[in-house]
Amino acid sequence: MDKDLKQRTKAFALEIIKLVSELPKNTVGFELGKQIVRSGTSIGANYRSSQRGRSRAEFISKLSIVQEEADETVFWLELISESGLSSEERTKPLHKEACELTAIFTTMVINAKRNS
Repeated sequence: MDKDLKQRTKAFALEIIKLVSELPKNTVGFELGKQIVRSGTSIGANYRSSQRGRSRAEFISKLSIVQEEADETVFWLELISESGLSSEERTKPLHKEACELTAIFTTMVINAKRNS
């Protein structure tokens, strides 16, 4: 599962980067683009970091960050779609993936806390 999630979160980050490159070149496009690039790429980076945690507490802490960043990405995708910066057709698959990643990492955090 570790390798699958590493690949999945990296693929998701790359799709977020592609989406941002398609946003309008105006103040709103730049600002929302910066926010979603930060949160969308942070998911994979922090997940990888969690796998190298020096303690159970550090592992849980990093996973909690991943969970928060995935949920934040859901929010930015909703704003981008609902504001008309990008079509729902374009953002819907990313929104679905962000929701799935949020659910996966939420479950992982709950289980890690329960098992610590």
